[in-house]
Amino acid sequence: MLRVRTRSGLADTIAFSFLRRSGSSSVPGEKRRGRLRALLENAGVSAALLERVDAAFVHPSAARERDTSSNERLEFLGDAVLGFTVARWLYVSFPDDSEGLLARRKAAIVSDLALAASARRLGFSDLVELGTGERASGGAQRSSILADAFEAFLAALYLHAGMDAVAQFVERMHIGHTDFSAEAILDPKTSLQEFTQQHYACMPRYREEGQGPDHQRRFTSFVCVKGELLGTGSGVSKKAAQQEAAAQAFAVLHSRQGSV
Repeated sequence: MLRVRTRSGLADTIAFSFLRRSGSSSVPGEKRRGRLRALLENAGVSAALLERVDAAFVHPSAARERDTSSNERLEFLGDAVLGFTVARWLYVSFPDDSEGLLARRKAAIVSDLALAASARRLGFSDLVELGTGERASGGAQRSSILADAFEAFLAALYLHAGMDAVAQFVERMHIGHTDFSAEAILDPKTSLQEFTQQHYACMPRYREEGQGPDHQRRFTSFVCVKGELLGTGSGVSKKAAQQEAAAQAFAVLHSRQGSV
């Protein structure tokens, strides 16, 4: 922090932490500031909040390297803010939905995959600040990191601009770009499980293999139905690999069912 004298003689504090940290982002400092201003404009709030929302993009790996605070506390608050915002919007928008259907729509909207998709579209990959190892391993594109940053940004927006600003941003920049129709709200694993139970009276079976060092671990998942291998998927987590494998298997079984 640098203290300077204003013409009025009062000491103002100018925060240079934003520029000082820019080296851990994928874009130079001034360019990053411009993208963050654009994000705030999309949120309908003043660019004067730029310094206050910057903490939402500090991943724990970057915080450890600098011995500073990460975005984890903001993520904790943002998760609750997002949940309430989406639940309220669904309650008003779908007055005839059952509690179960509302819950499934909500789960689709607040899932890491959906949040990460919105975060990528809004340029969060260039804003998130990562430690050296995390960035080298492709962390700026990792869905879990982007989803956490999205929630942390919502918390910062709530703290400094209020709940109405959060609601408008979430509805316009996230919900409006997410498929939560009744047909789309089942994740691939759930869809496959329900399909196999209904048509084959059995459950799919998964097997995983891990490859690579701990900081670059990737998993491959294989899913079988009645002993037949129907899908293979890969990802940075077992869950992601299973979802990809399940989507493959569901497509195979669905096409077979349709040809009968």
